[in-house]
Order: sequence, then C-alpha cells, then structure tokens
Amino acid sequence: MRKLLKMCELAGIAGVLTLAACVVSAKTINVGYVAAGLQYPFNVAVAKGFQDAAKHAGVNAIVLDAKTSVEKQSNAIDDLIAQKVDGIAVLPLDGIVAQGWVDRTASHNIPFVSVATEIGDPKKRSIKDVYPKLTALVASDEVHTGEVAGEIAAKLLSKDRVAKIAVIEGAAGYPQVGQRSRGFKHGLDKAGIKYQIVASQPTDWTPEQGESVCQNILTAHPEVDLFYNQADDMVIGCAKAVRAAGSHAKLIGWGGSRLGINAIKAGDVDGTVCVKPARMGRLAFDALYAAVVHHGTTNPQFVEVDTPPVMKANLSSCVPQW
Repeated sequence: MRKLLKMCELAGIAGVLTLAACVVSAKTINVGYVAAGLQYPFNVAVAKGFQDAAKHAGVNAIVLDAKTSVEKQSNAIDDLIAQKVDGIAVLPLDGIVAQGWVDRTASHNIPFVSVATEIGDPKKRSIKDVYPKLTALVASDEVHTGEVAGEIAAKLLSKDRVAKIAVIEGAAGYPQVGQRSRGFKHGLDKAGIKYQIVASQPTDWTPEQGESVCQNILTAHPEVDLFYNQADDMVIGCAKAVRAAGSHAKLIGWGGSRLGINAIKAGDVDGTVCVKPARMGRLAFDALYAAVVHHGTTNPQFVEVDTPPVMKANLSSCVPQW
C-alpha cells in the first residue's frame, strides 16, 4: 500500500492525476445502476451502454431491475447504499419520489446520476436547473423532443386548414408524457400550423396498446390527419390500426428504434425523433465515474443527449441503438 501511495504521489506531482483520484482508481470501484424496467428495449439499451462503459473503465457495475415498480426501485437504492457502492445511477420511474432517493444517497456521500428523468417536480424547474444534490442529469430535453416531433408534423400537414391531431401518450405518471405533449404543441405553434387535438390518451408504451388506442380514436374520429405517438413501439401498433381502418393519417413516433426506422423505410411511418439510449447510458457512467474519481469536486450538471428529427429523406442519420 505504501508503494502504491508513493506511485500515486509521483503521478500527482507529474500532473497526471490528483492523489485522491489515483487512490480511488487503484481500488476496485463498484457502481450501481437501477433500471426502470428491463422488459422495455429502450431501458435495456441504456443499461447496456452503462455496463459497457463500466467494463471499458475496469469498474464493477451492479445492474438491478425495478420492473416498473417505484417501491422496488426505492428498495434497490437502499440495497446499493447498504453495499456501500461508490456511486449510483438510476432511470427513475417517478422524478418527484426520486428526490428523496437523491437526498438519502447524498447523506451517505454517494454520487447519484439520474438518467432520462428530472429530479423534482418538472413543473417547478426547467430541465437544465439540475437538482442541487444530484451529481448529473443525463437526458434529452423532453420538451425539445416534443418540439422536434411538432416540426416533423408541420412538414406533413397543410397550413390551409385546421388539422385533426391525436396524441398517443406514454404511461400515466411519467413526467416525459406532459413534457413531450407540451413541446409538440409548441413546435406546431412555431410552424404556424392550425390544429385541433381531438384525442389524447395514455398507454403502457407497448405496440398492443398503441394499436388498441388508435383503433378507438379512429372509430370516434375517422377524420384524424396525424397521430403523434410518444414512443416508436406505440407507433408500430398505431400504424396497424391506421392501415386496417383505411385511414390516410400521418404517423410520427419517438425514439429512433430499429422498429421505428424500419417502419419509416417501409413507408408505414412518416417520421420519428432519434434518441440514443446506449449513448445515454455511457454518458451516465462517465458522469458518475468522474464524480467517484474526483469526489466532491464536481457541480450538478445537465448532460444533454441530442435528438434530431428523422424522416425517409435523412434515414441514414439515425443508427438505431435499441
């Protein structure tokens, strides 16, 4: 140990590492990642990105699956704290409840990174106003992703009449649902599109629910011009309903998944927002690792993951990660 510390000291004098960083890097680092639910491909891709980055850095990553249960997610965090891990990253199911998790973890001096979800009430703070006890928030700006979807919709809709639009939401309770809807309307407004939201219904993020909800909406509103689906999985199901009804409604998704990109290529879907969950996972690990190695020297930061629009004309710009 004395020899190791001497090496660290020399490295610090040489400007290679701080002494504290060298000591941390010399021991096995254990970090935890708590997934929201690994039955969803998006969440699997985030977890894999985190694990791959940890492996590359020589760090031991403990991945736990909350299976879409806030209670299980909370218990998993308590388990990681009890294990005295060096850092924790979570894709929270509920950003308001997660504020308590961050406070609890901070009281044990363990860095905490939130993935894809703001900590605290998103109605009371902007996404870039990161909760002060958080190490980092690694996410796309969900309001902005909605705006991008609105920009895509504006290219598909006529400005000469009022467009009938239906919004296929994600699961109730997720802050992303309201943020994407708000951004979508803002994107349409900026483009000068006249529109009416004839329906806006929640789902469970699955293709089956997407198809079922779109079927119901088409029965009640056969004149719908466009469906905005808040996930690519739902847009796949919705496309089936549109074809079965003989509707000419345009379809927009969210995610840039393999299913979504292939559907655009086949002409079944008109556009989507390209999101890269594996990159999100890698960036989450990078932020957590930096906080572990340079403990106490980093301020809360917002690490934004870019989300460009994708249509058939620029399909090659989005390489699916899930």
